[in-house]
Amino acid sequence: MNDKVTAYIVSQKKWTQELQLLRSFLLELELFEDIKWGMPAYIYKTKNIIGMSGFKNYFGLWFHQGVFLKDEKKLLVNAQEGKTKAMRQWRFNSIEELDKKTLQEYVLEAMKNAEMGKEIKSQPNKKPLQIPTKLLKALESNEELKVKFEMFSLSKKREFTEYISEAKRETTKENRLEKIIPMIKLGIGLNDKYRK
Repeated sequence: MNDKVTAYIVSQKKWTQELQLLRSFLLELELFEDIKWGMPAYIYKTKNIIGMSGFKNYFGLWFHQGVFLKDEKKLLVNAQEGKTKAMRQWRFNSIEELDKKTLQEYVLEAMKNAEMGKEIKSQPNKKPLQIPTKLLKALESNEELKVKFEMFSLSKKREFTEYISEAKRETTKENRLEKIIPMIKLGIGLNDKYRK
């Protein structure tokens, strides 16, 4: 058992008991446990097989290459239809939904798929970077901000630009811009706190 995973589970305000049980089912298999992207990860022979987490309305697993699972019981969902190609989630709303036998069957199939090399590698984003007008104006009017922004990798720049662009309301765009300006100046990426 990994102490960091124990600490993660104990720190959860909700789903602590459920995540403990889920974890116990996973640890009966040949999986190495660690923390990746700020959440428990289960690895088989260097391949990330599963992530586990609790959210506001559910707790669950995501299979990194879940697209290859047979899923005859139709338990898996694509959390971002049109965006996510390989990953599939299995969501639970109560501890009673945890069926050890079925869960372990899915995990063993995922491990076998990894053994066979079945995977969809994420494709680099080829779209040109489109900086929203609000951010562009802020960059043009502040040389320090512009220099710091240019120091980020393309993927981190894209996170900032999409964060603003995806907001529907102008006030939300303004609020998001105000939030990210200090982060950019400090050299902190939008999602750095989730990366370990």
